[in-house]
Amino acid sequence: MRSFWSDPYLWIHLAGLAAFPLFLEGCLIGFALGDPFLPVWLELLLVAAIGVVPILWMQWQRPFYIFSLMAASVKPDALTDEQRRLLTLFKLPRNRILAVLVAIALLVVLEKIYDIAPIAVTSVSFLPASHGLGLLLAAAAFFACNLFVQVPMSVASVMLSSESAFATTRPHPLEDVRLSFTIIGLQLKQILPSVIPDVQPTLATATHSKPAEAAIEPFQSDSTSTDSADSLTNDMWSDTGTAIDHPALKTETFVVSETDTPRTELETEPETDFS
Repeated sequence: MRSFWSDPYLWIHLAGLAAFPLFLEGCLIGFALGDPFLPVWLELLLVAAIGVVPILWMQWQRPFYIFSLMAASVKPDALTDEQRRLLTLFKLPRNRILAVLVAIALLVVLEKIYDIAPIAVTSVSFLPASHGLGLLLAAAAFFACNLFVQVPMSVASVMLSSESAFATTRPHPLEDVRLSFTIIGLQLKQILPSVIPDVQPTLATATHSKPAEAAIEPFQSDSTSTDSADSLTNDMWSDTGTAIDHPALKTETFVVSETDTPRTELETEPETDFS
């Protein structure tokens, strides 16, 4: 896991891709309302222009400022160096090319949705049969489709950057943040709590493990000495029947011989008759 993946704003905006099918269904409902009164190509052009052009221009000129939620955003002055490095990655030329490719793919999807719109006519029969209102609904839904696809795709492109590329990226100049990105909503010093890095628990575990290792060492040394004594005893007993020149053993033999000799003389001394 890359270090900059811990920023929660990346994951929040990446999860926005889940709203894409919902807004796509809004396009289907809008095309199904009422009877068409404009040529097919013109209806598609109107909906596409409203949905694609603003978001594509935003991502090309001033990308979406991801350090924001709903109608609130983080002040540029409160950004960390790591967050400003992320902003620099959003301004890379590859994100512009990606924005164009995403826009083309969404236009293809819009055409397919327009072709299958008649199958939803019976499902929206309870709504007003106004095709003009339906086109406005389709345009608004397609605008949301572009927003909730373009931003997550740009976030995914940044998240795929390597750790080395992120480390060598310069933080975006603080004075240019407002000019280079589209900041929407009330600007606050903080929205989400800061994320604690994973390094601290690792260091704590390593520190607490040292006393445990020190407590285990005496037991290991005791067991080692016990094993050495046992092995020495076994070697001594295994050499029975061989000549041993150990000095202690010689002394024992000498003492035993001295104590046994007087006992032998007493036993052999003749008895005296006192009668």
